[in-house]
Amino acid sequence: MQTWLVTGGAGFIGGNFVLEAVSAGVKVVNLDVLTYAGNLDTLAALSGNANHVFVKGDIGDRALVADLLAEHHPDAVINFAAESHVDRSIDGPAAFVQTNVVGTLGLLEATRDYWRGLDEARQAAFRFLHVSTDEVYGSLGETGLFTEETAYAPNSPYSASKAASDHLVRAFHHTYGLPVLTTNCSNNYGPFQFPEKLIPLIIARALAGEPLPIYGDGKNVRDWLYVGDHCAAIRTVLAKGRVGETYNVGGNAERQNIEVVKTICALLDEARPRADGQKYETQITYVRDRPGHDRRYAIDASKLKRELGWEPAHTFEQGIADTVQWYLSHQDWVSRVLDGSYRLERMGQDGES
Repeated sequence: MQTWLVTGGAGFIGGNFVLEAVSAGVKVVNLDVLTYAGNLDTLAALSGNANHVFVKGDIGDRALVADLLAEHHPDAVINFAAESHVDRSIDGPAAFVQTNVVGTLGLLEATRDYWRGLDEARQAAFRFLHVSTDEVYGSLGETGLFTEETAYAPNSPYSASKAASDHLVRAFHHTYGLPVLTTNCSNNYGPFQFPEKLIPLIIARALAGEPLPIYGDGKNVRDWLYVGDHCAAIRTVLAKGRVGETYNVGGNAERQNIEVVKTICALLDEARPRADGQKYETQITYVRDRPGHDRRYAIDASKLKRELGWEPAHTFEQGIADTVQWYLSHQDWVSRVLDGSYRLERMGQDGES
């Protein structure tokens, strides 16, 4: 049986990944500090499962990470742990540097020392997989796609901190020989996403009868990736990726933000009609754009398909319909998540720290 140390495994993407990994017969040691976005409710299905070991702690705690590595002897470390919300990074960038840069450095140092102590065969098989974002590449014009060779040009404190962590991972491979892999993904959506991100936020506010805020003109474009497809891509890269390489992961689903919101509204009109007979689209309101708002992201994931055989299994139409239905069926999860630390507000308006 494989054993993986997964960091940030109580968050959105990490939680989905852990659920699928344990289901597939992997033992997962799950290290998560449980910030506002970490939620053990996501992992409730694993309660009592001997193949899921949860540890509350920080990736920057080198002594703790070293102890976990020594105790559980993982075959891989998969790093999801990150502060990830752009608006929060505008309001408070220091926390993003601390977790995404300093924390990643501590995790890399502890992992390097553990890896050095392995025998030759286990050293050769070991992997450190770092999960990153397409936002490190900056903003695209109306045409073109991000490739693995696109120059980094981060425009927010969040993306700058992730770019720094990507560079550290690369450096640990070239300096120390640590066998690393990096994935840069487009915008994820799906079950268990904290309702500060666009899709669950719009669902929650629509059902609450509140305005649906759209930044600027609503025509900012993102490539949407269903979280289950992303998890499958990570498993594929972990199993077959070339050491030291970066792989872009995209959903082949470019949509303007306003298109996404109107699609959600239409799905809710059908599944949960408003009592007054009005359309949810009438709740849309345009608000002042946030500082440094990148206009368009789009991923070229052809390297991942060409070299490793992965491509997304969900169209956006399938994924968004499944996602809306999941949130409608799990309102108890949403209610427990919204414990007072976040009230569906819009953040990052002024770019002040």
